[in-house]
Amino acid sequence: QVQLVESGGGSVQAGGSLRLSCRASGLTFADYNMGWFRQAPGKDREGVAGIHWHGGNTDYRASAQGRFTISRDNAKNTVYLQMNNLKPEDTAMYYCAADRTWVQLQRGQGAYWGQGTQVTVSS
Repeated sequence: QVQLVESGGGSVQAGGSLRLSCRASGLTFADYNMGWFRQAPGKDREGVAGIHWHGGNTDYRASAQGRFTISRDNAKNTVYLQMNNLKPEDTAMYYCAADRTWVQLQRGQGAYWGQGTQVTVSS
């Protein structure tokens, strides 16, 4: 049974930082591309960042570029999202997702999803 478990969310003031973690089990983690997505109330889910299975390629939405960093540790079956200089508009539930196919992941159609961790940024 595949499980993705996110952690690290919380409430911070604008300009603060958080580090999200997503630990995977039940799959061969090193075979999967991983991504972080978010959904704010009343809005569609959107991609935030993605990292290829080998870790050599990453991708970010424009608003995250320069502030967020995605990384992975295949030995720990974990993907991270370091978020710096957080803004109120970053407030959302953050989800990690996994898929063997990069395009599927980018489309938000990952095969596996976590339950999410809430990030709240106050001004």
